[in-house]
Amino acid sequence: MSSNPLFQMTIEDVFSIRGRGTVVTGTIERGSVRVGDVLELRGTYDAREVVVSAVERFRKKVEQASAGDFVGILFKDITGEDVFRGDELVGIMWSLGESPFTR
Repeated sequence: MSSNPLFQMTIEDVFSIRGRGTVVTGTIERGSVRVGDVLELRGTYDAREVVVSAVERFRKKVEQASAGDFVGILFKDITGEDVFRGDELVGIMWSLGESPFTR
């Protein structure tokens, strides 16, 4: 499943859950996200692709969340040391230079 290319979220907090993975929280600034989407994590270290394992809104699992929603997003393929407050999650197309901010 591909990601919404306009998706953008700045990470506000990071939690590591033993046996589950890493949860990042924040408000979706644009676009939408759903379980299975591939996003790019941009931040302190090199950018890397991550797969969304779960999305929660108000402590309830949901299949999709959209701009304006405060969410928790679970990733199984990263650790709490790989992501920090202030890092960004973006849709994959932005990584290809398709960002409206780089034109």
